[in-house]
Amino acid sequence: MILGAVLAGGASTRFGSDKALAEIGGRTLLSRAVETLEAQCDAVVVVGRETAPAPTLPDWPHAGMGPLGGVAAALHHAADAGYWAVLTCSVDSVGLGAGLVAELQPAPAYADGQPVIGLWPASASATLDALLEGEGRHSMLAFAEAIGARGVRLSTKPANINTPADLKAAQANPGERSHGL
Repeated sequence: MILGAVLAGGASTRFGSDKALAEIGGRTLLSRAVETLEAQCDAVVVVGRETAPAPTLPDWPHAGMGPLGGVAAALHHAADAGYWAVLTCSVDSVGLGAGLVAELQPAPAYADGQPVIGLWPASASATLDALLEGEGRHSMLAFAEAIGARGVRLSTKPANINTPADLKAAQANPGERSHGL
């Protein structure tokens, strides 16, 4: 079983407001991300928010750890609930293809250029815990390297919305790349 996890705990400082609630085509980025993962996973959680259109989890070990805190929370939840892997995406990863799981298998793997999009084995939680508790680099790529994940060039390059201009560009081109956000 695969758990989908939308990472939505960021501060949205470059965006200027709560990016998760920004809309494209009348739907929030958060609802689009949840719907995209629901189509590919056995269950979906949203990490880093208290209110969402799916069950929520707090970052692990605490807020402010960046995307790794969200991934860690999802991996712990997955391991406890019997999932073998977690498919992650950020709330602003617009345009993920319907075959994302297939493209990223076998786990561990991540999208080249956007390592927050990845398929991670639930068993990697101990490695991520050690990384978060250690003094080394706390980055998605450091985690990927630590577990031997491979970068994958996705057939559809998802957008990455960090600024209002990025949102405007995504709104102007709502092609929704297959089933994507």
